[in-house]
Amino acid sequence: MMATTTLSRRTLLTVLAGTGASALVGCDPTGGPATAPAAAIPDPLLVELADGLGVLRGAERRTLPHAVATAEGRTVYAAAPQGADTAFWRADTVTGRTSPRVVLPGRWVPQAVAAHGTAVALTSELVRVTAGRPAGRDVTPVLIADASGVRQRLDLRGNVVPEAFTGDLTGLFVLEWLPAAAPDRYRVRVVDLATGTPGPLSTRAKAPVPPGAEEEMRGDGRQAVLAPDRRTLYTLYTHQPGHRHTRDLVSGRPGNAHAFVHTLNLVERWAYCVDLPHPFGEGPASGHAMAITPDGRRLYVTDVASGGVAEISTEELTVRRTATLATATGAAHVAADGNRLFLGAGTTVRTVDLADLGQAAQWPVREPVAGLVLSPGGNRLHVGQTRAVSWYDPATGRELGRAAVPGLVALHSLAGG
Repeated sequence: MMATTTLSRRTLLTVLAGTGASALVGCDPTGGPATAPAAAIPDPLLVELADGLGVLRGAERRTLPHAVATAEGRTVYAAAPQGADTAFWRADTVTGRTSPRVVLPGRWVPQAVAAHGTAVALTSELVRVTAGRPAGRDVTPVLIADASGVRQRLDLRGNVVPEAFTGDLTGLFVLEWLPAAAPDRYRVRVVDLATGTPGPLSTRAKAPVPPGAEEEMRGDGRQAVLAPDRRTLYTLYTHQPGHRHTRDLVSGRPGNAHAFVHTLNLVERWAYCVDLPHPFGEGPASGHAMAITPDGRRLYVTDVASGGVAEISTEELTVRRTATLATATGAAHVAADGNRLFLGAGTTVRTVDLADLGQAAQWPVREPVAGLVLSPGGNRLHVGQTRAVSWYDPATGRELGRAAVPGLVALHSLAGG
């Protein structure tokens, strides 16, 4: 796979599903007839639609709600109301196979999936970690399940949103919103699934965070990227003036980061923030985007409002290089392979040479960009647009094909790539 395309923050994992034991594509979520044949798309894609989420495979389309997928888009867990309860199942987007439905008592929606697709955290209502905030509540019910059914139920004190599982599946990272009854900020914590007890993360030095030194965030969690080895989750935050990291709180420094990348090690349970230089974080959150190289060593953050591009070393957790390109407006979308960064905003796609962070080429597209996805071999760049997906030769910018996708909101990733 040549590039990793991401969803907004932990929506990184929200994608589609199948129903019962039917094929993953070729029928609607209620078991009705298949969507009429459409132009064949050369690579299977996961997309967000106005009325749900879907998979595009060849000429087949499917629209389905309430599901989460692993980062590579192969394993999907889906839920649907079944009377007063919830039907729940797992699907493989490559083979089309689905597990038998199991019934979860009560109404639930999938919220977070383990990196290897072996467990899911469900909540009574869906809260996207990058958009909006939960309603006030003192207790949050969370269900841990897999394809065989319920593993355990937790009634967590406070107002929390599941974010990701620890690598060994013994813990659940959550956003704890404060104050619980009228939330306006949040902090990342980890819940011990054996006891249901939440606690702070560790520092990068693997030392426990001292009491009172947990970071509280008020800004926008724009986007998240899971590292190719599935050990680390990177989240881009913007609009954090005056924010103080744990290291600032411990040392007494004032802190003033407008944008940073929150690095969460899912295996060792530590967190560290990589500050981005000014003017990152000053412009609209939607104008920021990031992508990771296939080897996981470099993370690129862009801000089209200022033209900024920053290269982060994921080994050193520092900004190694920056560059300034021409500015643009609109939502930013990026994809990367080992040599190129593709940046889409408005009706233009640009190619950035990673050797010098200089712009190598640009070409127009028909409508505003709504997602970029590279094919596994890197010889096609799929571009989400208004009710359509087009694919281009990434070397020349020549349009190779186009398929109508009614209701398209965003192009997310390959399906099982």
